[in-house]
Amino acid sequence: MRKSKNADRHIRTTVLPNGVHVITEKMSHVRSVSVGIWLDAGSRRETGPENGISHFIEHMVFKGTAKRSAEDIARTVDALGGNLDAFTGKELVSFNTKVLDEHLPEVFDVLSDMVLNPAFRGEDIAKEKGVILEELKMEVDNPEYLIHETFSANFWKDHPLGKSILGTKATINGFDRSMVESFYRKTYTPGNIIITAAGNLNHDKMTALVAKDFERLKPVKRKAAAPAPESHAKIVLREKRALEQVHLMMGVPAYPIAHPDRFAAYVLNVLLGGSMSSRLFQTIREQRGLVYSVFSEINNYRDSGVMAIYAGTSRQSLRQVIDLILAEFRAFKETPLEADELARGKNHLKGSVMLGLESTSSRMSNLARQQLYFGRFSTLDEIIESIDKVTAEDVQRVARDFFQPETLALTVLGRLNGMRLRRGDLGC
Repeated sequence: MRKSKNADRHIRTTVLPNGVHVITEKMSHVRSVSVGIWLDAGSRRETGPENGISHFIEHMVFKGTAKRSAEDIARTVDALGGNLDAFTGKELVSFNTKVLDEHLPEVFDVLSDMVLNPAFRGEDIAKEKGVILEELKMEVDNPEYLIHETFSANFWKDHPLGKSILGTKATINGFDRSMVESFYRKTYTPGNIIITAAGNLNHDKMTALVAKDFERLKPVKRKAAAPAPESHAKIVLREKRALEQVHLMMGVPAYPIAHPDRFAAYVLNVLLGGSMSSRLFQTIREQRGLVYSVFSEINNYRDSGVMAIYAGTSRQSLRQVIDLILAEFRAFKETPLEADELARGKNHLKGSVMLGLESTSSRMSNLARQQLYFGRFSTLDEIIESIDKVTAEDVQRVARDFFQPETLALTVLGRLNGMRLRRGDLGC
């Protein structure tokens, strides 16, 4: 086994001979432990008819094993006063739990049994198709979800990043036991597995728990991720007359997650639309009263990224909202930030980072993401220092890099009544 330490955050790492990573962070002042089993594989590793299968398997893992029924799993964790959760992303899958430190061995036995020994019974697969199809209907009925998916499908056209994590009605209906088991076998392999834990724990004991169940897995050659996507600056106007509001998403290519300018981009996002004091929120909602919801976000991946702005407004106000967003793009490009605005953005970001790492569950998640994307663990001081180093010139340079009319994509959804928007309307 290979071992390493990060003393500043009490982080220890052990790599089992087959490649499974065990990473812990000791937090002696708490009585809880959060544990996660992470797969370095998400929906972007799916191809064609596999679309949605990572999320489908995430559901199936909870349906029982050879020795535990779905009810057994739920009752055992509930009886320990813990919780059990999972999620699927574009580039990872997580199964995680949080319990009192004294119950760690019992709950990890349940978690590892679920992930390593899912039964994949035919009748459960048939039932779960119905559950996920209802989940898909529920999400499609939500216009904010629908516009995100429509925007992504066009921005990352013909690439797995542009596909829905849930899949489609056609792909979900196409899943059968053979297909599910095949994808599971090639994905749930040691080279893809990272196990992280944070809280009142002992690293060596945690490693022993992992080794008992996971060291028997045989190494498998990892499947290469999909190639880096190309972004597409499309203008998409989609009529949906059932909606009272018109919803819009405007986006531009952004940096990969490990880019050296990522902290300047995060500050830009906070000040543009990532907080209540941001320019978009204050101008479009507070001063003009044109929207209830408006915000910006950055989604970073290994090799690409996107900065997007969402707003919901009336058809009559749509053009004005678009013009106000474009005006802020131009302002960030043309005028360096004043010192007080820059300080506000940096302080907001530092507060978000620090407050976001106070719980065992957030520390556990942070360990996994740091390993997956950086291969090292930054101390809190390093993160704060990186934010403090961001200058007004850095933010302006990033804004000039991001906000280019020729790479700007726009999706509009709602009762449009023949409205037209052209590239010339999106000057920034």
